[in-house]
Amino acid sequence: MTTKHRGERGGYMTKELEYSATLTGASFLLYEFKKVTSLYLNGLSENEIKEKVIEKNLFDYKYPSSIKRALPSVMRRVKVIDYQLAEMILHESIETAKTINLYTIMKTDKLFFEFMDEVIKDKLQLSDFLLEKKDLNMFFESKAEQDTKVSGWTEKTLIKLKQVYIKLLFESGILTDKKSGTIKRLLIDEDLRNHLRHIGDIAYLKAMGDDEGY
Repeated sequence: MTTKHRGERGGYMTKELEYSATLTGASFLLYEFKKVTSLYLNGLSENEIKEKVIEKNLFDYKYPSSIKRALPSVMRRVKVIDYQLAEMILHESIETAKTINLYTIMKTDKLFFEFMDEVIKDKLQLSDFLLEKKDLNMFFESKAEQDTKVSGWTEKTLIKLKQVYIKLLFESGILTDKKSGTIKRLLIDEDLRNHLRHIGDIAYLKAMGDDEGY
């Protein structure tokens, strides 16, 4: 982690990104995220981290190809956190680590952020605690109408993305029951909430349905 990361907010804003389907090759990856965050805090460079993760199989994967597929997503997430968030990931509760991981996924994936902001946030604001299949379908249909890149994705890609979105919501704790589609607000740690406010990332608090983020 660079010196800049230690005191300032990291990386870029989601709005500067393009729509991407890279989440089809990734998932929540919390264990992997914590491993790489620890290496960053220990002062390793990006190349050193990649070498160590692959050589030592720090993700405990069966196949090296799986490591190489997951690592780019994890590296992108770590690049958008600052020193304080990194410390929270490693030393605060597992629930706080999950919330920060969800935040970094939104920070690094424009389409997922918009899904959270336009679907999950709106539902939680309206106390509509049911996520239905049609909600996902309508979201992706709307994006396909707005963007030629999304409209060019295959049905297989769209199905996979929908599956990944459901998995992300479930593993973060927002989706409590995959079968019924029941969702809930996350209980966000006050120190984390204050830090995200401080660095200007209230939009991400709101997208997670945090009613204290306003």
